[in-house]
Amino acid sequence: MKRIIKVQKMLLEKINSYEGLGEDREYPLDFERIHMASGTGIGHMLAIIRGTDPELTSLACALHDFGRIVTGLQKDHANSAYQPLKEFLTEIGGFNDEEIEIIALAAKNHSSKDSVGTPLEEIVKDADVFDCWQYGIPMTRPEQLKRLEALIQELKPTV
Repeated sequence: MKRIIKVQKMLLEKINSYEGLGEDREYPLDFERIHMASGTGIGHMLAIIRGTDPELTSLACALHDFGRIVTGLQKDHANSAYQPLKEFLTEIGGFNDEEIEIIALAAKNHSSKDSVGTPLEEIVKDADVFDCWQYGIPMTRPEQLKRLEALIQELKPTV
């Protein structure tokens, strides 16, 4: 739990560092803040349901859009995250090389909604589409809708 709070605090500071720079961002910084926090909660819940490590999964969900945060651009933001995210986690400290790689790969792979990755990566993808959907972000790619529909079916209670 302590690492999640520390990472979110440091990520908020990173996001805040872009405030007022006058650059055109494709997503507002306020959305980045909200998406980080709510995506983390969704990821934590899905990790418990699916049996992945809740802390590591939550961290990956919090950081999955790091590429868009640092570039301001949606295009290729997942690939853009990989190296800067590894550097960010190394600077924060408290992570081993394997954990850094798992989180960075999840960020790098999260936009590939139609390919199957590790269980943790799949949760990051699902948390991303669910969180975007709850805030009315349009699902422009068929694989996003397919993933969202499958997740909603998975979460429906059976009676």
